[in-house]
Amino acid sequence: MLQQTRVVAVLDHYTRFMLRFPTVQALAAARHSSVLTVWSGLGYYHRARRMHQAAKVIVGERKGKFPRTAEEWRNLPGIGRYTAAAIASIAFGEAAAVVDGNVDRVLERMFGRAEGRETAWLRAEALLDRERPGDFNQAMMELGATLCTPRSPQCVLCPLNTWCQSQGAETRPPQPPRRQKQLWYALARKDGAVLLVQRAADASLMPGMWELPTVPQGQHNGCTPVAKLRHSITDTDYQISVIAVSLEQLRGLEQSCWFTRKQWERLPLTGLARKVLRKVQVASS
Repeated sequence: MLQQTRVVAVLDHYTRFMLRFPTVQALAAARHSSVLTVWSGLGYYHRARRMHQAAKVIVGERKGKFPRTAEEWRNLPGIGRYTAAAIASIAFGEAAAVVDGNVDRVLERMFGRAEGRETAWLRAEALLDRERPGDFNQAMMELGATLCTPRSPQCVLCPLNTWCQSQGAETRPPQPPRRQKQLWYALARKDGAVLLVQRAADASLMPGMWELPTVPQGQHNGCTPVAKLRHSITDTDYQISVIAVSLEQLRGLEQSCWFTRKQWERLPLTGLARKVLRKVQVASS
């Protein structure tokens, strides 16, 4: 959950996820839509899909036994080099070094810029405390997250200060400006329910997820939004406008269905759809 996602955004989702799927067996037995529903709002839904797939492999092919080595972990869906090494070292004590963004920054400031990604892994492996690899890896990650930060490193407090070549934040090239986009969504209500559409199962982004119907370009001219909000994803900031529409305006939609609030709260909604629905529901209450 923490991959490319801030801790503050993860905490509530983590608690709900663990209550719903307390064991790998529970996760493996769950429906795909149930997993996505609990994950809804975290984004990067491929993480949930692959974790669900991995749980099925662990239960079905490994009889519920978790891998113990980094090499074995990498055979599971969604587990890459860093994740495999982190699990194997922290949970099972394997002497496997990790390199994430924080560790890479610490190593680069200590030894200078690496030529290629593999150099960072070799450096981390050379430094690794083989008696306490899990503690060492967590210490390196925490050091980068709390002291050796990208813009304001606390060098005076850093335990590696004596050996550091950088002694401060490096100059980074200016970041490109964030893209700005505007999206319009249609809100149709009937007897306490709202109309939602489902993305195609083979869609490139968030397949199978439910959302509000989009309003084609030009068809919202002159309409007064019933709600406005902002939504940000990676390098893009979206200005979202929601307009009320009649049933006639939405005839012919494929993969559409009416849902009450109790029903859509249990759907695998896109994070944006859930944000919009909660806003308009509050506004109408």
